[in-house]
Amino acid sequence: MQPSDTPRQRVPAAAADLGPRAARTRQVIVDTARGLFLRHGYAGTSVADITEACGISRAGFYTYFRDKREIFAELGRAGYQSSLAVVARLTAVPDDWPAAAVEEWIRLYFTHLDQHGAFALAAMLSAPTDAAFRNDSHRTQIRVARKLGELLHARQRDPAGSPEAVGLVVLAMLDRCWYKIRATEIRMDEADIIAEAAALLVATIHPG
Repeated sequence: MQPSDTPRQRVPAAAADLGPRAARTRQVIVDTARGLFLRHGYAGTSVADITEACGISRAGFYTYFRDKREIFAELGRAGYQSSLAVVARLTAVPDDWPAAAVEEWIRLYFTHLDQHGAFALAAMLSAPTDAAFRNDSHRTQIRVARKLGELLHARQRDPAGSPEAVGLVVLAMLDRCWYKIRATEIRMDEADIIAEAAALLVATIHPG
């Protein structure tokens, strides 16, 4: 029988209080869990899976985290801040909205997803089931979508649709494109996909 993932009551050491070696071990756990969440989802990943992949004991795991949910929440916080930073970089695209600059921004967004996409996908498909966690996840997604939609509206000649709707559609397109490139065995040319996605974005700003 596989050991339970029931949270431990002992409070793990805070990241800021760890020495260099312990901090590296903690980061290995986070990075390993990120990859497992991407491949198997939150529900499909157990603490035992994480410890086996890291090569550490369960006791070692609980030195740093109460449970896998705590790692998932940490990935979510980091992903949210990174999302906002990448969306803000859209302001660097020139006013004439050249395709090359839009493609560069999409590549930047894909780089963000390389680091944080595991949480985004797992949160959408198999996140913790408690309402508080899911509601918080939805709120952060809407905040990012709204910010992106507002930036796109500011560039449009005739803005249409709510910022949240515009942002969600664009993010959904980019997230799906990234997933097909990175997390499936389907061989597709990344440059072609980025070029097509950029063309669609340019068309939303300068239609016709």
